[in-house]
Amino acid sequence: MSGKPVPPRPGRGAGAQRLAEILRVDQAGELAAVAIYRGQRAVLGEGAGHARIAGQLAQMEAHEAEHLARFDALLTERRVRPTVMAPLWRLAGFALGAGTALLGEKAAHACTEAVENVIEQHYAGQIAELDAREPALAAELARFRDEELAHRDQAVSEGAHQAPGYALLSAVIGAGCRTAIKISEKL
Repeated sequence: MSGKPVPPRPGRGAGAQRLAEILRVDQAGELAAVAIYRGQRAVLGEGAGHARIAGQLAQMEAHEAEHLARFDALLTERRVRPTVMAPLWRLAGFALGAGTALLGEKAAHACTEAVENVIEQHYAGQIAELDAREPALAAELARFRDEELAHRDQAVSEGAHQAPGYALLSAVIGAGCRTAIKISEKL
């Protein structure tokens, strides 16, 4: 999703349907983010000399777990079903995290940067869309977006751009995220 808000759909129930899509995709994204950090920690968390990145990953995973818990609650409160893709996203997220970690710390950071770049644009569009009709939710999304941006900035400062094959890695991860967003909104 670009940073532009989605225009309102016509018809009865369209606003509720769109809100369901937003909550569903955001919950799926946070579920995948937790899995990515778990995959990265599975590879880097126990290795000698990885205490610094292990702590960073644990902290970022904790933020994502907080976001996930909030979206889980919102799905229940609003009676929105989660995406049917959740098992696949969990597996894919773990594999992405472990795979990038196997390439090294800088690749793990490049993964974080690529994901958070897409998520920042995604949240920005949702915030603009929801600001008038769901201001409390828009404010929560803004807080989550700011935490995601902090993750991205930390990844860049830790050398994300020096990862092997950075441009390709970033492009592939970004495309995968955008695809997962579109699928999770509907399924």
